[in-house]
Amino acid sequence: MNVHQFLLILLARKKIILTTLLLTVALALGFSLIQSKTYKATASVLLNYKGVDPLTGLTMPGQLMPGYMATQIDIIGSKNVALRVVDALHLASSPAVVEQFNQATGGRGTARDWLADLLVKKLEIVPSRESSVVEISFKGADPQFAAAVANAFADEYQKLTVQLKNEPAKKASSYFNEQTRQLRDNVEAAQARLSKYQQEKGIVTLDNNRIDVELQRLNDLSSQLVAAQTAAMEANSRQAAADSLAMSSPDVANNALIQQMRGNLAMAEGKFADNSERYGKNHPQYQAAQAELNKVRSELNAALGTVSRSVGSNAQVLRQRADELRQAVADQKTRVLELNRTRDELGVLLKDLDSAQRAFDAASQRFSQTRIESQSEQSDISLLNPAVAPTDPSGPRVLLNTLVSVLIGTILGVGLALLLELLNRPLRAASDVKDMLGIPVLGTIDWTPAHGRRGGIRGLMAPRRLLRLN
Repeated sequence: MNVHQFLLILLARKKIILTTLLLTVALALGFSLIQSKTYKATASVLLNYKGVDPLTGLTMPGQLMPGYMATQIDIIGSKNVALRVVDALHLASSPAVVEQFNQATGGRGTARDWLADLLVKKLEIVPSRESSVVEISFKGADPQFAAAVANAFADEYQKLTVQLKNEPAKKASSYFNEQTRQLRDNVEAAQARLSKYQQEKGIVTLDNNRIDVELQRLNDLSSQLVAAQTAAMEANSRQAAADSLAMSSPDVANNALIQQMRGNLAMAEGKFADNSERYGKNHPQYQAAQAELNKVRSELNAALGTVSRSVGSNAQVLRQRADELRQAVADQKTRVLELNRTRDELGVLLKDLDSAQRAFDAASQRFSQTRIESQSEQSDISLLNPAVAPTDPSGPRVLLNTLVSVLIGTILGVGLALLLELLNRPLRAASDVKDMLGIPVLGTIDWTPAHGRRGGIRGLMAPRRLLRLN
């Protein structure tokens, strides 16, 4: 179907199209005139979703999500807010409303739910495109009632957002309160274990000066032990030399008493040699000189034994000193190891106490913050423009309904004409013969009805003059 055929169909079916259009306009106009007047009141609220939390001073990340605006619109239009509005305006307590509820539902359900559903149906929520302002509109037959409901929705929405924010904070505050008590008990238990351990080990202070002093003492004893062992080894060598050959020992040879007695022995030997040359063995002088020599020699031997024993005694003292120092070093090493073990165990207890204290401090901080948040009445929703009672009705819109009915009637008329054309398709143009029958068109006759009476051959031949060969 081309444009020419479409226009021919519209021209042929113009009565049906006009009748349908007039009927549609008449019905729309009548429906608009019989409707009661409605008034629309609008309240504007500002959603400060990019604001700063007045408690923490941080930007609230949950409000930066793309679906935040849609979520707030769903909250405004929720049944919970509608029920709050019903309770705030005391609508369910009106006898007339209760009677209407019984007539409409037969007493099934509650009047609050019925009223809430009616309010939500007449509620209109329109968010702004380029701003954070949301318009809450309500339509009703009474302008004062419409303004009151719109303002009630804005007010209850603001209160509900505060409640939705405070309820999780209250639960978190209760949780952190319980955790704080448990963590406080953990801190006290850790402190008690630390104090008991200090009492058992005799630890007065928690610094590391004590272990440093004991380490320094161990180093000093180790140095003294090395020196004592060196001296003992040297003393053992001197004792061995003194025991094997006393006169070859430096300690014996350099002794002043031994040197003096060796001098006396030399003098006695000289005197004995002189007397042995002068006198015989039985002479009193010879015997006196021999007795004196034997006496000096015995005294020298006794002195040698005494000096050798003194060298041995000195070596024994040095060996005993080395043994004592060795035992002292071993005892000190054991003490240092015990102090290290004690310090390690004490470090574990201190870490446990520090961990428990840090956990308690963190939980206490979060508990204080959540407790303040649960008691806060601050909201990020602000009432920008309260609703006022409108003076002009918002409906019915007679002109708009009429224009819409003209458009709908035209579409219905054209559609009805095309439907009738499809059910009974006549030939309206020469191209239809070729398209529908497949017969070429040789010519067409422009038929014009005769005006008045024409008779005879002239009247019959009139159409022939309009014949056009194709």
